[in-house]
Amino acid sequence: MTGPVAIHFNPASLVGLNAILALMMFGVSLGLRPEDFRRVLTIPRAPVAGLFAQFVLLPLATCLATWALHISPDLALGMILVASCPGGSFSNIMTWLGRGSVAVSVSMTAVSSLAATVLTPLNFAFYGWLNPYTRNYLTEISLQPGNILLLVLLVLALPLLLGMFTGRRFPRLVARTEKPLRVVSLFIFLGFVAIAFINNFELFISRFNSFFWLVVGHNLLALSLGYGMARLMKLSVPDQRAVTLEVGIQNSGLGLVILFTFFPNAGGMMLITAFWGVWHLVSGLTLSQIWARRRYD
Repeated sequence: MTGPVAIHFNPASLVGLNAILALMMFGVSLGLRPEDFRRVLTIPRAPVAGLFAQFVLLPLATCLATWALHISPDLALGMILVASCPGGSFSNIMTWLGRGSVAVSVSMTAVSSLAATVLTPLNFAFYGWLNPYTRNYLTEISLQPGNILLLVLLVLALPLLLGMFTGRRFPRLVARTEKPLRVVSLFIFLGFVAIAFINNFELFISRFNSFFWLVVGHNLLALSLGYGMARLMKLSVPDQRAVTLEVGIQNSGLGLVILFTFFPNAGGMMLITAFWGVWHLVSGLTLSQIWARRRYD
Protein backbone atom coordinates (compact mmCIF):
# COMPACT_ATOMS: atom_id res chain seq x y z
CA MET A 1 0.00 0.00 0.00
CA THR A 2 1.20 3.50 -0.84
CA GLY A 3 1.14 5.71 2.23
CA PRO A 4 0.62 9.44 2.48
CA VAL A 5 3.02 11.64 0.53
CA ALA A 6 3.78 15.04 2.03
CA ILE A 7 2.73 18.10 0.04
CA HIS A 8 4.55 21.41 0.45
CA PHE A 9 1.74 23.88 0.99
CA ASN A 10 1.64 27.13 2.93
CA PRO A 11 -1.25 26.89 5.44
CA ALA A 12 -1.97 30.60 4.91
CA SER A 13 -2.69 29.81 1.26
CA LEU A 14 -5.60 27.62 2.37
CA VAL A 15 -7.58 30.74 3.19
CA GLY A 16 -6.88 32.01 -0.32
CA LEU A 17 -8.00 28.76 -1.91
CA ASN A 18 -11.23 28.79 0.07
CA ALA A 19 -11.81 32.41 -0.97
CA ILE A 20 -11.15 31.60 -4.63
CA LEU A 21 -13.65 28.75 -4.65
CA ALA A 22 -16.25 30.86 -2.85
CA LEU A 23 -15.64 33.69 -5.33
CA MET A 24 -16.08 31.33 -8.29
CA MET A 25 -19.33 30.00 -6.82
CA PHE A 26 -20.52 33.55 -6.11
CA GLY A 27 -19.78 34.59 -9.70
CA VAL A 28 -21.61 31.64 -11.20
CA SER A 29 -24.69 32.17 -9.04
CA LEU A 30 -25.08 35.86 -9.92
CA GLY A 31 -27.13 34.84 -12.93
CA LEU A 32 -29.15 32.17 -11.14
CA ARG A 33 -32.81 32.67 -10.40
CA PRO A 34 -35.36 30.62 -8.43
CA GLU A 35 -36.77 29.63 -11.82
CA ASP A 36 -33.61 27.63 -12.49
CA PHE A 37 -34.47 25.37 -9.55
CA ARG A 38 -38.13 25.15 -10.51
CA ARG A 39 -37.14 24.13 -14.03
CA VAL A 40 -35.91 20.81 -12.63
CA LEU A 41 -39.44 20.15 -11.34
CA THR A 42 -41.35 21.41 -14.38
CA ILE A 43 -39.05 19.98 -17.09
CA PRO A 44 -37.14 17.32 -15.14
CA ARG A 45 -35.95 14.77 -17.69
CA ALA A 46 -32.64 16.34 -18.76
CA PRO A 47 -31.51 17.71 -15.36
CA VAL A 48 -32.50 14.52 -13.54
CA ALA A 49 -30.65 12.36 -16.10
CA GLY A 50 -27.54 14.48 -15.63
CA LEU A 51 -27.75 14.53 -11.85
CA PHE A 52 -28.18 10.75 -11.78
CA ALA A 53 -25.03 10.35 -13.89
CA GLN A 54 -23.25 12.95 -11.75
CA PHE A 55 -23.94 11.66 -8.26
CA VAL A 56 -24.74 7.96 -8.79
CA LEU A 57 -23.14 6.55 -11.94
CA LEU A 58 -19.83 8.44 -11.87
CA PRO A 59 -18.88 7.72 -8.21
CA LEU A 60 -20.00 4.09 -8.56
CA ALA A 61 -18.14 3.55 -11.84
CA THR A 62 -15.04 5.24 -10.40
CA CYS A 63 -15.07 3.02 -7.33
CA LEU A 64 -15.48 -0.15 -9.41
CA ALA A 65 -12.82 0.88 -11.93
CA THR A 66 -10.21 1.72 -9.27
CA TRP A 67 -11.03 -1.57 -7.52
CA ALA A 68 -10.83 -3.68 -10.67
CA LEU A 69 -7.61 -2.04 -11.88
CA HIS A 70 -5.90 -2.25 -8.45
CA ILE A 71 -5.02 1.45 -8.58
CA SER A 72 -2.88 2.57 -5.65
CA PRO A 73 -4.98 3.76 -2.69
CA ASP A 74 -3.91 7.41 -2.70
CA LEU A 75 -4.56 7.87 -6.43
CA ALA A 76 -7.78 5.84 -6.31
CA LEU A 77 -9.11 7.88 -3.40
CA GLY A 78 -8.27 11.08 -5.30
CA MET A 79 -10.36 9.82 -8.22
CA ILE A 80 -13.24 8.95 -5.89
CA LEU A 81 -13.04 12.43 -4.34
CA VAL A 82 -13.23 14.13 -7.74
CA ALA A 83 -16.12 11.87 -8.76
CA SER A 84 -17.97 12.87 -5.59
CA CYS A 85 -17.75 16.60 -6.36
CA PRO A 86 -20.53 18.48 -8.18
CA GLY A 87 -20.28 19.87 -11.69
CA GLY A 88 -17.69 22.56 -12.31
CA SER A 89 -18.65 26.20 -12.55
CA PHE A 90 -17.37 26.63 -16.11
CA SER A 91 -19.60 23.95 -17.62
CA ASN A 92 -22.19 26.68 -18.32
CA ILE A 93 -19.75 28.64 -20.49
CA MET A 94 -18.58 25.52 -22.30
CA THR A 95 -22.19 24.49 -22.94
CA TRP A 96 -22.87 27.90 -24.43
CA LEU A 97 -19.74 27.65 -26.62
CA GLY A 98 -20.79 24.16 -27.75
CA ARG A 99 -24.31 25.29 -28.71
CA GLY A 100 -25.89 23.22 -25.96
CA SER A 101 -28.83 24.02 -23.72
CA VAL A 102 -27.60 26.65 -21.28
CA ALA A 103 -30.89 26.46 -19.34
CA VAL A 104 -30.31 22.77 -18.59
CA SER A 105 -26.67 23.40 -17.69
CA VAL A 106 -27.49 26.25 -15.33
CA SER A 107 -30.28 24.33 -13.60
CA MET A 108 -27.97 21.32 -13.13
CA THR A 109 -25.19 23.52 -11.73
CA ALA A 110 -27.58 25.14 -9.28
CA VAL A 111 -29.14 21.91 -8.02
CA SER A 112 -25.91 19.90 -7.97
CA SER A 113 -24.09 22.59 -5.97
CA LEU A 114 -26.75 22.44 -3.27
CA ALA A 115 -27.03 18.65 -3.41
CA ALA A 116 -23.25 18.41 -3.04
CA THR A 117 -23.44 19.74 0.50
CA VAL A 118 -24.73 16.30 1.48
CA LEU A 119 -23.81 14.00 -1.41
CA THR A 120 -20.13 14.94 -1.76
CA PRO A 121 -19.05 13.90 1.78
CA LEU A 122 -21.51 10.96 1.70
CA ASN A 123 -20.28 9.55 -1.63
CA PHE A 124 -16.63 10.12 -0.75
CA ALA A 125 -16.97 8.30 2.56
CA PHE A 126 -19.11 5.47 1.18
CA TYR A 127 -17.18 4.64 -1.98
CA GLY A 128 -13.84 5.18 -0.28
CA TRP A 129 -14.93 2.58 2.25
CA LEU A 130 -16.47 0.25 -0.37
CA ASN A 131 -13.20 -0.15 -2.29
CA PRO A 132 -11.10 -2.56 -0.18
CA TYR A 133 -7.87 -1.00 -1.49
CA THR A 134 -8.79 2.49 -0.26
CA ARG A 135 -10.58 1.49 2.95
CA ASN A 136 -7.47 1.33 5.14
CA TYR A 137 -6.01 4.47 3.56
CA LEU A 138 -9.27 6.29 4.27
CA THR A 139 -8.89 5.32 7.93
CA GLU A 140 -5.29 6.54 8.00
CA ILE A 141 -6.25 10.04 6.87
CA SER A 142 -9.03 10.30 9.49
CA LEU A 143 -12.09 11.14 7.40
CA GLN A 144 -14.63 13.33 9.18
CA PRO A 145 -17.77 13.66 6.99
CA GLY A 146 -19.40 16.15 9.36
CA ASN A 147 -16.52 18.61 9.01
CA ILE A 148 -16.49 18.16 5.22
CA LEU A 149 -20.23 18.88 5.18
CA LEU A 150 -19.66 22.15 7.05
CA LEU A 151 -16.84 23.15 4.70
CA VAL A 152 -18.95 22.47 1.59
CA LEU A 153 -21.79 24.54 3.04
CA LEU A 154 -19.41 27.47 3.57
CA VAL A 155 -17.66 27.41 0.18
CA LEU A 156 -20.59 26.31 -2.04
CA ALA A 157 -24.04 26.80 -0.55
CA LEU A 158 -23.45 30.15 1.21
CA PRO A 159 -21.76 31.89 -1.78
CA LEU A 160 -24.48 30.48 -4.06
CA LEU A 161 -27.25 32.00 -1.95
CA LEU A 162 -25.37 35.31 -1.60
CA GLY A 163 -24.77 35.41 -5.35
CA MET A 164 -28.45 34.82 -6.11
CA PHE A 165 -29.45 37.57 -3.67
CA THR A 166 -26.89 40.00 -5.16
CA GLY A 167 -27.97 39.20 -8.71
CA ARG A 168 -31.60 39.87 -7.88
CA ARG A 169 -30.89 43.00 -5.84
CA PHE A 170 -28.33 44.63 -8.18
CA PRO A 171 -29.08 43.43 -11.75
CA ARG A 172 -27.16 46.27 -13.45
CA LEU A 173 -24.03 45.61 -11.45
CA VAL A 174 -24.27 41.91 -12.28
CA ALA A 175 -24.59 42.63 -16.00
CA ARG A 176 -21.25 44.46 -15.91
CA THR A 177 -19.30 42.18 -13.60
CA GLU A 178 -20.52 38.59 -14.10
CA LYS A 179 -18.35 37.62 -17.09
CA PRO A 180 -15.18 39.42 -15.93
CA LEU A 181 -15.58 37.83 -12.50
CA ARG A 182 -15.74 34.35 -14.03
CA VAL A 183 -12.65 34.93 -16.18
CA VAL A 184 -10.62 36.47 -13.35
CA SER A 185 -11.54 33.71 -10.89
CA LEU A 186 -10.62 31.06 -13.47
CA PHE A 187 -7.14 32.49 -14.00
CA ILE A 188 -6.60 32.94 -10.27
CA PHE A 189 -7.57 29.32 -9.69
CA LEU A 190 -5.29 28.06 -12.49
CA GLY A 191 -2.48 30.17 -11.02
CA PHE A 192 -3.11 28.62 -7.64
CA VAL A 193 -2.90 25.12 -9.15
CA ALA A 194 0.30 26.07 -11.00
CA ILE A 195 1.93 27.28 -7.76
CA ALA A 196 0.97 24.02 -6.05
CA PHE A 197 2.63 22.07 -8.86
CA ILE A 198 5.74 24.26 -8.86
CA ASN A 199 6.18 23.85 -5.10
CA ASN A 200 5.90 20.08 -5.53
CA PHE A 201 7.70 19.79 -8.86
CA GLU A 202 9.78 16.73 -7.94
CA LEU A 203 6.72 14.83 -6.75
CA PHE A 204 4.87 15.89 -9.92
CA ILE A 205 7.65 14.59 -12.19
CA SER A 206 8.28 11.37 -10.27
CA ARG A 207 4.59 10.38 -10.35
CA PHE A 208 3.58 11.91 -13.69
CA ASN A 209 3.14 8.56 -15.45
CA SER A 210 1.05 7.23 -12.60
CA PHE A 211 -1.59 9.97 -12.58
CA PHE A 212 -1.64 11.58 -16.06
CA TRP A 213 -3.45 8.77 -17.86
CA LEU A 214 -5.67 8.12 -14.86
CA VAL A 215 -7.01 11.68 -15.06
CA VAL A 216 -7.41 11.54 -18.84
CA GLY A 217 -9.22 8.20 -18.66
CA HIS A 218 -11.34 9.25 -15.69
CA ASN A 219 -12.42 12.45 -17.44
CA LEU A 220 -13.30 10.44 -20.55
CA LEU A 221 -15.37 8.12 -18.35
CA ALA A 222 -17.25 11.09 -16.88
CA LEU A 223 -17.98 12.60 -20.30
CA SER A 224 -19.05 9.20 -21.64
CA LEU A 225 -21.41 8.55 -18.73
CA GLY A 226 -23.03 11.95 -19.20
CA TYR A 227 -23.39 11.47 -22.94
CA GLY A 228 -24.58 7.86 -22.60
CA MET A 229 -27.21 8.79 -20.02
CA ALA A 230 -28.43 11.65 -22.19
CA ARG A 231 -28.71 9.37 -25.24
CA LEU A 232 -30.45 6.68 -23.20
CA MET A 233 -33.06 9.22 -22.11
CA LYS A 234 -33.45 10.32 -25.77
CA LEU A 235 -32.78 13.95 -24.99
CA SER A 236 -32.48 16.59 -27.68
CA VAL A 237 -29.00 17.32 -29.03
CA PRO A 238 -28.64 20.62 -27.09
CA ASP A 239 -29.69 18.84 -23.89
CA GLN A 240 -27.25 15.99 -24.59
CA ARG A 241 -24.40 18.45 -24.87
CA ALA A 242 -25.36 20.22 -21.65
CA VAL A 243 -25.61 16.99 -19.66
CA THR A 244 -22.33 15.64 -21.10
CA LEU A 245 -20.35 18.74 -20.16
CA GLU A 246 -22.01 19.09 -16.76
CA VAL A 247 -20.98 15.54 -15.80
CA GLY A 248 -17.52 15.82 -17.39
CA ILE A 249 -16.56 19.18 -15.84
CA GLN A 250 -16.04 18.49 -12.13
CA ASN A 251 -15.59 21.05 -9.36
CA SER A 252 -12.04 19.99 -8.62
CA GLY A 253 -11.54 23.25 -6.72
CA LEU A 254 -13.84 21.88 -4.04
CA GLY A 255 -11.75 18.72 -3.99
CA LEU A 256 -8.57 20.74 -3.41
CA VAL A 257 -10.19 22.69 -0.60
CA ILE A 258 -11.26 19.44 1.09
CA LEU A 259 -7.78 17.96 0.64
CA PHE A 260 -5.76 20.87 1.97
CA THR A 261 -8.15 21.37 4.88
CA PHE A 262 -8.44 17.78 6.10
CA PHE A 263 -5.79 15.67 4.29
CA PRO A 264 -2.66 17.85 3.86
CA ASN A 265 -0.37 14.81 3.57
CA ALA A 266 -2.39 13.05 0.83
CA GLY A 267 0.01 13.87 -2.02
CA GLY A 268 -1.34 11.36 -4.54
CA MET A 269 -4.87 12.64 -4.04
CA MET A 270 -3.67 16.19 -4.61
CA LEU A 271 -1.96 15.27 -7.87
CA ILE A 272 -5.14 13.69 -9.23
CA THR A 273 -7.39 16.53 -8.10
CA ALA A 274 -5.12 19.39 -9.19
CA PHE A 275 -4.47 17.91 -12.62
CA TRP A 276 -8.22 17.36 -13.05
CA GLY A 277 -8.57 21.13 -12.54
CA VAL A 278 -6.48 21.68 -15.65
CA TRP A 279 -7.36 18.73 -17.85
CA HIS A 280 -11.16 18.99 -17.71
CA LEU A 281 -10.88 22.55 -19.02
CA VAL A 282 -8.78 21.30 -21.95
CA SER A 283 -11.13 18.43 -22.78
CA GLY A 284 -14.29 20.49 -22.20
CA LEU A 285 -13.16 23.39 -24.38
CA THR A 286 -12.01 20.99 -27.10
CA LEU A 287 -15.34 19.17 -27.12
CA SER A 288 -17.33 22.42 -27.09
CA GLN A 289 -15.38 23.72 -30.08
CA ILE A 290 -16.00 20.50 -32.01
CA TRP A 291 -19.72 20.73 -31.26
CA ALA A 292 -19.82 24.44 -32.13
CA ARG A 293 -18.89 23.51 -35.70
CA ARG A 294 -21.55 20.82 -36.03
CA ARG A 295 -25.06 21.82 -37.00
CA TYR A 296 -28.01 19.96 -35.52
CA ASP A 297 -30.90 22.16 -36.65
